[in-house]
Amino acid sequence: MSIRDKLLEIAGKTNFFDDPKTIATYATDYSLVPAGTANFVVKLKTAEQLQKVVELANKELVPVVPVSSKVHFTGSSIPKQGGIIADLTGMNKILEIDELNRRVRLEAGVTWNQIYTQLEKKGLRIMMPLLPHPDRSVLTDHLEREVITNTVYDYGEPMQSLEVVWPNGDLFRMGSASVPGYPNTPSKGANPSGPGMDFYRLVQGAQGTMGAVTWTNLKVQRKPTMDKVLACAVNDLNRVTDYLYRVLRMRIGQEVVILDANNLAAIVAEDMDNEYDKLRFSLPPYSLFMILSATANRPEEKIKYELDVLADVTGNEFPDIILTENLPGFPGLSQKMLSLLRKPWPVGETYWKNRVKGGCQSLFFITKPNLVPEFIDIAKSVAVGFDYPVADMGIYIQPIEHNRAAHLEFNFFYDPESVYEREQVAALYTDAAKVLLNEGAIFSRPYGTVAPMVYEKATGYTETLKRVKKIFDPNKIMNPGNLCF
Repeated sequence: MSIRDKLLEIAGKTNFFDDPKTIATYATDYSLVPAGTANFVVKLKTAEQLQKVVELANKELVPVVPVSSKVHFTGSSIPKQGGIIADLTGMNKILEIDELNRRVRLEAGVTWNQIYTQLEKKGLRIMMPLLPHPDRSVLTDHLEREVITNTVYDYGEPMQSLEVVWPNGDLFRMGSASVPGYPNTPSKGANPSGPGMDFYRLVQGAQGTMGAVTWTNLKVQRKPTMDKVLACAVNDLNRVTDYLYRVLRMRIGQEVVILDANNLAAIVAEDMDNEYDKLRFSLPPYSLFMILSATANRPEEKIKYELDVLADVTGNEFPDIILTENLPGFPGLSQKMLSLLRKPWPVGETYWKNRVKGGCQSLFFITKPNLVPEFIDIAKSVAVGFDYPVADMGIYIQPIEHNRAAHLEFNFFYDPESVYEREQVAALYTDAAKVLLNEGAIFSRPYGTVAPMVYEKATGYTETLKRVKKIFDPNKIMNPGNLCF
């Protein structure tokens, strides 16, 4: 039998595709990574089917690229050497919602909109990145360590245990899900370490490079019963950084984000054609949003305590930091941000990063909060050299680990129909990454043209990673061309 016939047998006639039209839908994504063409696409429903596909790929020495989502922004799922697309979006069951242990077990294809809707019914919520795409895989974003907006829970590992198909086709469970009798065991898979080694960290990175994860257990939290949104117009990033150093270490606030005027306008404008420019030119240069929250246990007292702490710190040390219930001059904006930050981006609406010009290339890294202004100046300087209008660039600053560090993201908006703008932003992205890397930016999730730069800098780590990958994937069939990201 040919590979085609064997894949037909595994997936079934209705879930096998080799026509150019279908294959083309997997050749590109929202990034500027060059297109890549697979030979076959199989839509899978079970881990057993995935095992058979991987075993076949090993036997025939054909690449396999697992795809868990309909939406990708980094090029990590674009096939670089042809082969088989293993589409896992049909594996979209929420297997368990464990209210007592605040845990949810979900398959690879479960989307942000899907998990949000189901947890909402139970009075639970999952920690989210900034406005995730509603059709993006929750599991993929956790594997890729997307930064969440909540500064209270970011120390804890949200991924507790998982199931993976190794590159040889073996099925393996990690953490406390690996013990006999799971899921009917006392821990219910709620411990990521489990017996033995912490294998779950090995597969963190782009889905399908070290193995294909089929399901995972994730932490969830009770929904707050009371919230209070505070906003601050920011003109001096150094000053607000010092303020956040002071208050976030005391675990004050839940979601805490800083957005520049361009990004904030792209998020909140209801009519982009008529409102976007007006908003971005009237909003403060940066806006800080801090959400105080409490659950059912004496919520009024908790909110009052946090407000008293903020008032004390502000009054005695930072009288120039003015936190108010509404961003001055923009009534209702704070409550709108509360609603937005607790949900995925609305279904059916153009994603916020693509609302400005149709395309967006995001460059992000980790740094010390007090270095953020310096890195912004560097990025703007590089942009000027490529004739990219710095006034159109979006900036997102996310405090992490109680402001011990910060996720800094630059959003370069462009028209995807313009060859000039695509090439301009692609070159800008690569050069800016090179300059920022040399200045000390930590690209903990390097994608596209950034990955080889980072791996070249970290040669010892890279060689170790290659040796590990060779052990698990000796035939180099799992998402070849990607070492990790």
